[in-house]
Amino acid sequence: MDFVEDITRPPLQSHALKACRLLYVVGQLGLGGLERQLFYLLKTMDRQRYRPIVAVWDYREKDPYVQEFQRLHVPVLGLGDKPSRMEKLAAFRRMVSQFQPEVVHSYTFHTNFAAWWATLGSTVLPLGSVRNSFLFDRQTTGTVLGRMCARWPHVQICNSVAAKYTAEHCATMFKAGRLCVVRNSLDLSYFSPRPFPQKITLLAVGSLYQRKRWDRLIMSLSLLSTRGIRFHVRHVGEGPLRGELEDLAKRVGVAGLIQFLGARNDIPELLADSAFLVHTAEDEGCPNVVMEAMACGRAVVAMDAGDIPFLVEDGKTGFVVSRGDVTRFAERVFQLLTDNDLRNRMSLAAREKAERELGLDRLISETLAVYKSAGWKDARVGVSL
Repeated sequence: MDFVEDITRPPLQSHALKACRLLYVVGQLGLGGLERQLFYLLKTMDRQRYRPIVAVWDYREKDPYVQEFQRLHVPVLGLGDKPSRMEKLAAFRRMVSQFQPEVVHSYTFHTNFAAWWATLGSTVLPLGSVRNSFLFDRQTTGTVLGRMCARWPHVQICNSVAAKYTAEHCATMFKAGRLCVVRNSLDLSYFSPRPFPQKITLLAVGSLYQRKRWDRLIMSLSLLSTRGIRFHVRHVGEGPLRGELEDLAKRVGVAGLIQFLGARNDIPELLADSAFLVHTAEDEGCPNVVMEAMACGRAVVAMDAGDIPFLVEDGKTGFVVSRGDVTRFAERVFQLLTDNDLRNRMSLAAREKAERELGLDRLISETLAVYKSAGWKDARVGVSL
């Protein structure tokens, strides 16, 4: 069966679609962190019992996670080649009416309002998401739509305590009535500790956008370049600031210390070939790459954005410094570069924390617990589908 469908076709009759219980709507299925978290959630749940379907707002057949969901035998539905948001809203409402799921969960912030609007007048439970920081998500979604997506659905799941705190303390009426936290998790089987390579290489992972503040990393390299240590940094990620950052590296004399690799899908291998991870973002939720580094037995030097202070225990599994303190950041990087015993201890502690707190069982149990606390009865427990 072809699990990639278009809702504009005649009504779908397959048993898998008719029995849908959990419907997820997501913006796209590219190589992003939220797409990976949705994949983990679907991979871990009892799919025969819950019959999940994924609706993609901007569907592209060649997006990487389309195939990943197909391998899980999870139907992936596009909303058709719609030129306007209103037409997609109407198509999604028809989808919800046709399949009658028990829960509609928007996994991207900008589809929150769609999840709420599509369930109006029905018994279907809608839930929304805040996947980055609350203010960033609201701002980038647009003045009007951002406010609507922040307010509806009534119950929304944040992937970080920092996002929940910001939303709750934001002086606006446009915020959800109830905010819950389900932190990101990861599949530990994908990430395993390996011996350190002889050549000292640091890894940085993240899109090349202003909020990631990779200029701070480059400026810290300029401070380290005079310390007489031999090391190299590899950056993974794409974005509009690549040329600007490469020019900055040249101007401060560290172009030879940092290599921009672009988008990659071999993060576990790159982490295994690195001494530790560096992260300089101004704004974050619960960054996947920090957890992935810990699972690979790699320490992390990061600035205190989002839930990084929860993930990284300062002085034990890595170092956390104040955002914007480039000098302190460079000092902590230097400390790990020059102290092999400390690096080894932090790496072991990082893996132990990952095994203890970051596994997938928590992701599925906490997500379903939010559904139930929001009113989902899980009425089909014990019923054969």
